[in-house]
Amino acid sequence: MDWKSCSSGLRELRPLVHLLLPLSIHWMAEEMTVSVLVDVVTNALCPGESTCSQAIYLNGLQQTVIGIFKMVVLPLLGQLADDYGRKPFLLLTISTSIIPFALFAWNQSKGFVYAFYVLRTISYIISQGSVFCISVAYAADFIKESMRAAAFSWITGLFSASHLLGNVLARFLPEKYIFLVSVVLLISCPVYMQFFLVETIERTPARDQDSTFLIKIIKVFQTRYKSMKDAATIVFSSHTLRGISFVSFFYELGMSGISIVLFYYLKAAFGFSKNQYSEILAMVEVGEILSQIVLLPVINPLVGEKVILCLGLLASIAYALFYGLAWASWVAYLSASFGAIYVLVTPSTYAIVSKASSSADQGKAQGFVAGVQSVASLLSPLAMSPLTSWFLSSNAPFNCKGFSIIIASLCMMVALCIACLLKLEQHSTRAEDTETTHFI
Repeated sequence: MDWKSCSSGLRELRPLVHLLLPLSIHWMAEEMTVSVLVDVVTNALCPGESTCSQAIYLNGLQQTVIGIFKMVVLPLLGQLADDYGRKPFLLLTISTSIIPFALFAWNQSKGFVYAFYVLRTISYIISQGSVFCISVAYAADFIKESMRAAAFSWITGLFSASHLLGNVLARFLPEKYIFLVSVVLLISCPVYMQFFLVETIERTPARDQDSTFLIKIIKVFQTRYKSMKDAATIVFSSHTLRGISFVSFFYELGMSGISIVLFYYLKAAFGFSKNQYSEILAMVEVGEILSQIVLLPVINPLVGEKVILCLGLLASIAYALFYGLAWASWVAYLSASFGAIYVLVTPSTYAIVSKASSSADQGKAQGFVAGVQSVASLLSPLAMSPLTSWFLSSNAPFNCKGFSIIIASLCMMVALCIACLLKLEQHSTRAEDTETTHFI
């Protein structure tokens, strides 16, 4: 992607203002709560303590439940959005965050923490991943095919920029106002969409209008099962797709496990609070913006996707090891700086999958790899939560509070070994290859 394609992608986003403006506010409002949640939950469940096993186990349980249900709900919502329109499902998915955060804006006692986890789990099942997938589908309805890659790269950059703004707000807002401001912003998003967002799908009369709702749901699941079966056949018949699926599994197994426990580990080991979390997140997001919009488009034509994937995995290993072996608080900031590189694992994975798939199988292949990642994200808490809690407690067998994060780094090492042995296949035509290169 050169600067001309970047500017062209920006021009293509003009018809999407009424989508991207509320989405940016939504992403910003959600992100501004991340850095303060650890303190709120720990103070409610384990008052006066720096280590809180209950919070670690709750996070792990939440991640597992989300991973189980998201494998079914995410593709189902995408299919329903194709059939019944993008707008109603965008309104549904971005509205689910309002009630959980409204609880904390009202009260932050122990009972409200448990209620928050229940409602936030339901919210994540419906919205995590779905908001972005449906938004990209909405954008594709407006943007001509030759310009979608450039435009999508700007959307992902906007996502990172929104997270950065959310962390800057969290850094300077008093803690008692963060949830209130977040709820106000979250409410404004669906209200804005309701009045200004234009539907792009014209619903056609269904052939089976006389069918009951239950029969329609059964047919949807039958279609989804057949699609998943076809996707598995496509992936396992290709060396590249099979290999990248294993890479994605082990990478997600390690990274999702770290993300669940990281802030609780930093609080227990170094006494981190809201301000330090915001600073670390801001560092990572600045690096992500520069990497996705500037660095990757420049180096990809020179080295290719496999090299970028291996560099990203190598950075993720360094990220985990520095956190796990951190001997001072400043090491955590050093570790966070590797986020600017390991973020490249995701777009390089998308590109490898895309190039190894035919034009008719793009969705099936990408969806299968996403499903593999969901399996990893539901398995990782089963090990990370008890291991982290054990080594943060006084009963640890030896003094290494970040031992669970070191173990997670082993998963990324396995992913790196598989990636180094990966033989890339190209199934696409020259025109498709050009577009894929533009995307990454």
